Amino acid sequence: MGYNLIRYGVKDASIADNRALVAKVFEALTETKPQSVRYLVLELETGEFVHLVGQDKDSSALTGLDAFKAFSADHAARRSGPLTRSTAKIVGNYRMLTDADEVMPA
Repeated sequence: MGYNLIRYGVKDASIADNRALVAKVFEALTETKPQSVRYLVLELETGEFVHLVGQDKDSSALTGLDAFKAFSADHAARRSGPLTRSTAKIVGNYRMLTDADEVMPA
């Protein structure tokens, strides 16, 4: 499984919309339960969002979801700056990436 870290700022007026669109992606993932995807999204107090995406070679289990397409459709207009993407390796993980129950409501 390969991992990517994606980080971007969101305009103040679009933070609630971005959060709601992310929540819909998680609803779709919960419904479809793809085993080839791991996904974590953090919202920083600076208005930045950080996505950690783990997926097998076929990314369509995530990107093919209608909710993800809706999230992506006007993403550039919601951002306050450029998006950065980096390949990442999990070096350590203690109870962070499995069964996280502390999800912020949309």
